[in-house]
Amino acid sequence: MKIAVDFDGTIVEHKYPEIGEELLFAFETLKQLQKQGHQLILWTFRAEKPLDDAVEYCRENGVEFYAVNKSYPEEVYDETISRKVDADCFIDDRNVGGFLGWSKIWQILNPNASIEEELRHIPHKKKSLVRKLFG
Repeated sequence: MKIAVDFDGTIVEHKYPEIGEELLFAFETLKQLQKQGHQLILWTFRAEKPLDDAVEYCRENGVEFYAVNKSYPEEVYDETISRKVDADCFIDDRNVGGFLGWSKIWQILNPNASIEEELRHIPHKKKSLVRKLFG
């Protein structure tokens, strides 16, 4: 799937134009989704330096996006058309009901995964918390 992911309030706490603290399991989940073959698009309000900062922050945390604010890497932004990207799924804190959290996102995108499968992509120090969240 092509998955569009917002930055502020979704990957990190909302502190725009600064970069907030990482939300729990954000990068672990994004990296695992990439390992499963999904194409991740960073889909954010940010532009220019704040956007460059967000892209670099994600790169430093092990996530490089298929595209940034476009449907595919070669797309040229045209102000005469909508900025909405072509994606199969949108992960955003502004959806109806608010941001679900990365553990719930993982469960929705991997409905048949067992707790053991989920624990494989989580660093050791966070595994006990995952057991509490996933039961």
